[in-house]
Amino acid sequence: MRKWAFTFVVAASLLARVPLPAQDSSPSMVPMQPPARAIPAEPATSSAVMRTNSMTVLDDRKRLGPNDHISFRVVEDRDNEAQRLRVNDNGQLEVPYIGLVQAAGRTSKELAYTIKSALEKEYYYNATVIIALEYVSEKSRGRVYVSGSVKGPGPQEIPPDETYTVSKAIIRAGGFGDFANTRRVRVTRRSGQDFVVDVKNVIERGRTDQDVVLQPDDQIFVPARTINF
Repeated sequence: MRKWAFTFVVAASLLARVPLPAQDSSPSMVPMQPPARAIPAEPATSSAVMRTNSMTVLDDRKRLGPNDHISFRVVEDRDNEAQRLRVNDNGQLEVPYIGLVQAAGRTSKELAYTIKSALEKEYYYNATVIIALEYVSEKSRGRVYVSGSVKGPGPQEIPPDETYTVSKAIIRAGGFGDFANTRRVRVTRRSGQDFVVDVKNVIERGRTDQDVVLQPDDQIFVPARTINF
């Protein structure tokens, strides 16, 4: 009897010294979900623009050209319905009340503010003009003419699907000649306006704000540098 009691005490003692398996106190593993992908915002459609009452959202990048079609609306009008207008071959738009307005070379926002100013002179106390580009003509927007110190002088067609600038015309002309004055490129407009463009500043320093947007029949002349001996 004593032997059995001794054996029981020894066994209980040994069991007390055996460490129990540690319980995992860490939180249960949950599969990581991949981060949500940001969906890029799509540009507003013309129908969405025409539903707005704010001129601040109008497109300020795409420039209009001959034979483009636009939607036109004045928010303050009673019927508040959009009209579809076409830019004519001369780059002008026939606008209700005020007649022909130069549209080619302007963005929808620029044109809207021009029309707003004209309408408020005689017809409206306040005019909120909404313009959206509906259809871009695939026809040529006209020609410009590059001469002087470039590698490939001559006429160039203005592409229908981009904003065509002086620097782009120089590049298409093969670049500057060896002795070109890249800081004094002259643009002469059919209306008699003159611009002097520092194309070197545009290309080398990224001053795209100084790059003149070309219009049909613009003359681009690249002079030669004056060389002193």
